[in-house]
Amino acid sequence: MSAHATSRAPGSLRGQLLRWLLGPLLALVALNTVFVYRNALDAADVAYDRSLLASTRALAERVSIVGGKLVADVPYVALDSFETDTMGRIFYKVTGIHGETVSGYGDLPPVPANVPRSEAYPALVRFYHADYNGQPVRIAALLQPVYDDSMRGIALIQVGETLEARRTLSNQILFDTLTWQALLLLAVALLVWFAVRLVLQPLMRLKSAVEAGSIADRTDVDPALVHKEVRPLVAAMNHSRARLQSLIESQRRFIADASHQLRTPLTVLKTQAELALRECDRAGSDPEQTRAALRQIVHSMAATTDATVNLANRLLTLARIEHRASHEGAVPDAAANAPVSLRDIARQVGLELAMAAVAKQIDMSLDDDGPGMVAGQALLLHELIANLADNALRYTPPGGSLALRVHERAPSVVLEVSDSGPGIAPAERERVFAPFYRAAATLERNPGGAGLGLAIVHDIATVHGATVTLGDAAGGGLLVTVCFPAAATARPDHGAIQGKMPA
Repeated sequence: MSAHATSRAPGSLRGQLLRWLLGPLLALVALNTVFVYRNALDAADVAYDRSLLASTRALAERVSIVGGKLVADVPYVALDSFETDTMGRIFYKVTGIHGETVSGYGDLPPVPANVPRSEAYPALVRFYHADYNGQPVRIAALLQPVYDDSMRGIALIQVGETLEARRTLSNQILFDTLTWQALLLLAVALLVWFAVRLVLQPLMRLKSAVEAGSIADRTDVDPALVHKEVRPLVAAMNHSRARLQSLIESQRRFIADASHQLRTPLTVLKTQAELALRECDRAGSDPEQTRAALRQIVHSMAATTDATVNLANRLLTLARIEHRASHEGAVPDAAANAPVSLRDIARQVGLELAMAAVAKQIDMSLDDDGPGMVAGQALLLHELIANLADNALRYTPPGGSLALRVHERAPSVVLEVSDSGPGIAPAERERVFAPFYRAAATLERNPGGAGLGLAIVHDIATVHGATVTLGDAAGGGLLVTVCFPAAATARPDHGAIQGKMPA
């Protein structure tokens, strides 16, 4: 199973964009909420501590020395005023210079030893949290110097308040913070959703343009419909559509040409069968003449059948090569092709055609200066060389010559097939690579040919990244040159092809 089949589908692009945008944004909003809440609490603590310090200073102003004793004149009206200002219960304690309780709540928690002096105020004040009568309280402890002619020292004034007001304020701050952050997140989510929808509109237009087009439509999709980041995808899609249209056109052309070429031999077979039946049914016919006519018709039908089979095989070969070329492109894939020796394939083709060459008294030779390693597919390369050699044998007159040559000319490997036949006129050399086209000289020598040999050669060469050129042989005739890119590193496999060319 391919990697594309096993990998999970990416899903909705809109959903992914919203998740990647809103997910981190939600985390940032949550983090921002925590920091805003903590900063708001610190600001509230500073405000309440300042109010608590003001109450402590007001109480310190009422501490004085009377008759050599420290006294605190704290009327209940003042305490009520403190509680009204702070919106909580107030507790206080005044401690004399000798540690005695002068006034207030004697069991108010003392100042812990590790509480540092506040640096926010010029007064000698410390703030700390404690529990008093089962309630959490915030206490300000102020050191107040006192003196007169009879005594001198420092008194401690403590004022504590319950935390109801602070908690109420902190809850209100938390509620307000969460409300505003939620509204902000909702507004951003809506903006992101509309932005993503707006950004994806070009892709929707691309979708509509692709759906509106047909297979036969050769008009490319306009890359200007989408953003520049998506334009390479549109270009690749246009290229793929062009290849698909080319493949469809090639198949249509193949079907039309094949039906045309096969119609003629099949019509001949039908006509010959009808003649044979008519000859047998004719009254008073000579049996010997009938048998002779039947033998001639059977011989003709056998030749026609062989030609038809050969034509069908070549048509199928051409179709397979065109299909492979349309899928793999013109340049061969090094990973799919193996190193192959052109010399060994040419030698094998020579052995296969040796008897036909001897029968026509044609001098066939093979010349090489190395193995001629190319990256390719052995069966297709064998078909290429066999077509070239078979064409040369067909059109070379008896007593002529045919030469196969493999030369290594870095960075290429060159295959040459030359004969002493009639050749091909320069004006027709580009046209003979088209399927079913036959040059005038070949029509005279081989009227029953199909005109597919050089088309097959050209397509196989294209699949392997090679070029085919036609020229004049040195002694007259046709010279076919096929130039392959050489394989990078390879050694020939001598076990696959054995034998020598006949002298």
